[in-house]
Amino acid sequence: MLILLVLLSLIIDLTCIGYIIFIEHKDVTTTWAWVMVMLFIPIVGFILYLFFGQSMKRRKMFNQKEESDRYMHLLHTQIYKDSCSSCTLGTCPACYDYNLLNLHLIGHETVYTCDNSLTLFTDGKAKFRDLFESIKAAHSYIHLEYYIIHDDEIGQLFSECLIQKAQEGVEISLLYDGMGCLKTHSAYFKKLENAGIKIICFAPPFKPFINLRFNYRNHRKLCTIDDKIAYLGGFNVGDEYLGKNKKMGYWRDTHLKIEGSGAILANLQFLLDWRFASHETHLLEHYKIPQLTPLCYSTGAVVQLVSGGPDSKHSSILNGYIGMIAGARKSIWIQTPYFIPNEALLTTLKIAALSGLDVRIMFPNKPDHAFVYWATYSYIGELIDCGARAYTYDKGFLHSKTIIVDEALSSVGTANFDMRSFKLNFEMNAFIYDKSFAKELSEAFIHDLDDSSELTLERYNNRSRLIRFKESVSRLFSPIL
Repeated sequence: MLILLVLLSLIIDLTCIGYIIFIEHKDVTTTWAWVMVMLFIPIVGFILYLFFGQSMKRRKMFNQKEESDRYMHLLHTQIYKDSCSSCTLGTCPACYDYNLLNLHLIGHETVYTCDNSLTLFTDGKAKFRDLFESIKAAHSYIHLEYYIIHDDEIGQLFSECLIQKAQEGVEISLLYDGMGCLKTHSAYFKKLENAGIKIICFAPPFKPFINLRFNYRNHRKLCTIDDKIAYLGGFNVGDEYLGKNKKMGYWRDTHLKIEGSGAILANLQFLLDWRFASHETHLLEHYKIPQLTPLCYSTGAVVQLVSGGPDSKHSSILNGYIGMIAGARKSIWIQTPYFIPNEALLTTLKIAALSGLDVRIMFPNKPDHAFVYWATYSYIGELIDCGARAYTYDKGFLHSKTIIVDEALSSVGTANFDMRSFKLNFEMNAFIYDKSFAKELSEAFIHDLDDSSELTLERYNNRSRLIRFKESVSRLFSPIL
């Protein structure tokens, strides 16, 4: 009996290894990581692969991408014809980095808008207060998608606010992630649905062979209102984002409010996500192409809303980060809860640090995922050795996902600096070409330094053997985290 089990285990693992190598065509590092898992922890490795590794069938995603391409192409053609053909690097005061803007415009089919007013939120109380005020003032529609919505104090206020607007006749659609909201009882969403709010679950869990996994989640936190306002960033809906979780403490995050044509394009992403999750197309019929201002006649902040995910042909957000870093002239400041870069991103940061640029990375002092934290610690150590400066945020939990280059160019959104965000989850970031907003982000970073401790090279080299062991193990499995 034991021999049969061993043989069965061997057959299963070898079959899975063959599938990974010859069918899935993952990158070499990830492939080797999964092969090692299969060989060293048979059966268990196979189960882990079912949850974390198996690639989603792409047919549905391509359908979504096709629809996205159709709409984006219209916008791309309009903008490029009206603006880019006459705009050159160095002559346009609105655009700090024309090459990066062009990368997203041409390579990722992501247009820009030039008439945006931006508001920065670094505290949950301020963010939710402003969000609720905007919801209460809505006249036409409210579209929301969140990775996590908890049925707690702020979750109840959130639902009451939406129900009130639904009773007033405002069209409300809510898209939530099936895994992120796994602990939220269905009665919470049923109550909203009974009030006339359209509810869709993105990739419901525990459907055999389709969604029995933790990958390919909708990690976006997006709210669009009346084609006028959009909220985007790191805050989900839950009391912990107000600092009420004793374990995590104060929750430091970054969220963005966009007022202008950027809100219309943010709504397009919501509509495409809704179409993918619900298979409904009627909402897309109401989408209106915004009246976009040519770049050289910018009347506000220049913003590109870049979406990324497993349906993307290119790693758009990753490419954007690399483009920002490669084009830096003075400084690169990063805040992220998780830092597990691929070789290209890590090398680009190393080159910047070795070239004498002011490279700073801030990450939380306390982990919410142990493996990810110690893998982060390992990669941070490499950058410190190259001359970068690293800081651990000590006041609470740092969940902010931001990068600031030269106090002129910035990005705020939902994507972490890890391969899960770059390839496995559906994410969205705003790339912002506005010096005043970049300065505001920089000031927030400097303020956070008061609540942080520098991880010096000496301090890092003096870490215990236990930490070194945790780093080594976590680093080994980092391609599949």
